[in-house]
Amino acid sequence: MMKTTKIQGLMLASGLATLALMQPAMALDAQTFVDRLAAVYKVGGYDITFGTATLDGTTITVDGATVAVAGMEGDPLTIDTELTFTGVADADDGGFTAEALTVPDIDTDFAEEPTGHLTLTDISATDIYLPPEDEVNMTALLASVGSVSTGPLKITRDGADFLSIDSIEATNEFTYDDADAVTDIASTFDITGIWADLTSMAEEDPQAGPVIQALGLTEINGNISEKMTWGLADGHMIIDQFLLDFADVGAINFKMDMSGLTPAVFEKINAMETAKPGATPEEQQAQQMMVGMELLQAVTLTSSSLRYDDAGLAPKLLDLFASQSGADRAAFVESLKAMVPQLVGQAGVPELTDMVVPQVNTFLDDPKSIEVAVKPATPTTLLVLSAAAANPASLISALGLAITANQAAAE
Repeated sequence: MMKTTKIQGLMLASGLATLALMQPAMALDAQTFVDRLAAVYKVGGYDITFGTATLDGTTITVDGATVAVAGMEGDPLTIDTELTFTGVADADDGGFTAEALTVPDIDTDFAEEPTGHLTLTDISATDIYLPPEDEVNMTALLASVGSVSTGPLKITRDGADFLSIDSIEATNEFTYDDADAVTDIASTFDITGIWADLTSMAEEDPQAGPVIQALGLTEINGNISEKMTWGLADGHMIIDQFLLDFADVGAINFKMDMSGLTPAVFEKINAMETAKPGATPEEQQAQQMMVGMELLQAVTLTSSSLRYDDAGLAPKLLDLFASQSGADRAAFVESLKAMVPQLVGQAGVPELTDMVVPQVNTFLDDPKSIEVAVKPATPTTLLVLSAAAANPASLISALGLAITANQAAAE
């Protein structure tokens, strides 16, 4: 009987000792987690200082943070609210994973004259991964979050609705190789249900007010969206769409296909923004020029385009400016068409004038769309294109520059 009791006593004592030893380790893990998170984002130029981190099971609660951004002046951003990481676990490679980060809903005044009030709900990030300490780099930053989203955002001025957004969402899908290293990223970004009231701007700005009223732009409604794929090994980035689309106004869409934009290139760009301690302005400038040349040599352009599709704004602008000039719209358009060759001709490049004038005239006659696109015959480095810029005519040829009006968008 005594033997059994003695064994049970030893087991209890051993258990209590184990629990006692675990307490500092758990606290250390919470701090290590936020320290690793800060280290990952420091690679991108963010200097984050987290408040006290507390671990409870698989949940880490952080008492706010301050965020400074390299190259930006002013006081750091203070996040004076609780940050909650749920589903936190040690990864097999020595890193960390977390199922989600949630932030309490925001409901706060941010200005006094006029009184500005902001509400933002359902703020979260999911599928968080932080690498081992010796693998913190730009790739780790890019692969650190699977998605970020919010619910509705609303801003009021003196109690009246001023700006609202239905939701914001950014998602990343990662492709991995056999060694579990990220090779490709497919990203989407959407801001949906944007609404803004422009009447207060019209009331407060004597110059903008009449224009806003004449155009009938007392409010705007629209969406912003982006779709992108990125191969990290060769830095092949394709932006299929970066679209700003507003009802009764128009849509602007940017597309790009470039290579050489590797994580290492972005690390160099960030390094350019952070001056070395003790470096003189001359040394900083020399360093920036050297890195700039490396980037121009590394990045290759395949194609890019910027397109505007009108949804009612351009005709209203022509009518407004014609009225202000005292002419009817047809006469005003003809006067614009007469000015275009003179304006473009100032560049001293006849080829550019021949390219631009007919397309601008077509758009002015019937505003539907206009697009500026570049597509070199073969993918060309930015360094070569920079050298070609010394002769504008040769640059047009090197870029494969094209301007088109009122044509259907290419698939």
